[in-house]
Amino acid sequence: DGQVANRPVYVVMAVTVEGHRDILGIWAGDGGEGAKYWLHVFTELKNRGLQDVLMLVCDGLKGLPDAVETVWPRTIVQTCGIHLLRNSFRYAGRQDWDEIAKKLKPVCTAPNEAAATARFTEFQEEWGAKYPAIVRLWEDAWAEFVPFLAFDVEIRKVICSTNAIESVNARIRKAVRARGHFPNEQAAMKCVYMALMSLDPTGKVRKRWTMRWKAPLNAFQIHFEGRLTPATH
Repeated sequence: DGQVANRPVYVVMAVTVEGHRDILGIWAGDGGEGAKYWLHVFTELKNRGLQDVLMLVCDGLKGLPDAVETVWPRTIVQTCGIHLLRNSFRYAGRQDWDEIAKKLKPVCTAPNEAAATARFTEFQEEWGAKYPAIVRLWEDAWAEFVPFLAFDVEIRKVICSTNAIESVNARIRKAVRARGHFPNEQAAMKCVYMALMSLDPTGKVRKRWTMRWKAPLNAFQIHFEGRLTPATH
């Protein structure tokens, strides 16, 4: 539109009760990513008929849990553990990365929240003085980090990270970089849309994912009793 500008693209991927993954929409924001715009996205999705969300997995954007709670009060917000680990390394010297990862891994693989708290206390005692920012990072994210600890290991693999959406984002970035720049926002969104439509042309990935979904579905049926029954039309 006659000027050079960056635009964030908001993407929402959902997993239905049947285990089907679906992109619910793409939105072009203005400026940087923000919780305020996410509230707009969630409100639009609810108005389109998305009645309930059991868990929302995200990368720890500040204010996002509040935006979710405003629209779906019963939704559990789960911070991506991989993002939390990756962000921890930003505050540490390269020479300490391996040791920090070794100490934080038992926090992520703990059998329950009490055990995770105990392992994090040990990490804090050993590294808190040298890297207080890492301790602060985990303390701020703790309430959104622990929900997945209520499930067994197989289910945690499905819900503890944003890997699924990250692979979608990577495909979008690849398509956008190939073009370099766009004459207007509409052209950019067309490029993003075409990249999403080419994700799984044979349906093999969807079929494999649906098979993995059976174990989480059984656990969710018990954990979120009465909320997984598909709406009748």
